Amino acid sequence: MARSVDTHTEHLQGTLERAGFHRGSVFVEVLQNCNIFNDGAYREFTDREVREDRMLVLEHGQPMIFGKDRDKGIRLRGLHPEVVQLGHGITEEDLVVHDEKAEDPYLAFMLSRMWWPDFPVPVGVLRNIERPTHDQLMVDQIASEVARRGPGDLEALLASGDTWVVK
Repeated sequence: MARSVDTHTEHLQGTLERAGFHRGSVFVEVLQNCNIFNDGAYREFTDREVREDRMLVLEHGQPMIFGKDRDKGIRLRGLHPEVVQLGHGITEEDLVVHDEKAEDPYLAFMLSRMWWPDFPVPVGVLRNIERPTHDQLMVDQIASEVARRGPGDLEALLASGDTWVVK
């Protein structure tokens, strides 16, 4: 699960590339401006002049730091995120470290709910869980049954049980 912005082409390209190589289902939210129906959408936090202070670029294993001077961050107060200014006793050690591979979805859910103007808008991979895909589960199930029961015989199956001849 990821989020990017159409006007941040390098970030969008990297996000879509990661999504393309992920085995399984993928959801990428692309914040996209439309000149006809919602011109200027997201401009309040995506414009070049303000985006460093109003967007949080997520990096796996890194503290959630943002700002033009990289002097702001996200920490938890109980179960709720809050924006803090680094310095005056607040260090990177106090900030939430992004874990896109966390088994529980809580961090990704929290990030999905953070939105400007109360928070910087998180962009990047919110969650990246590796699990067997449907096709791999089917292959494994078939292999397990063949190992347990043998390869089977289609002709014997068709000729077994109640049969009749059509003339």
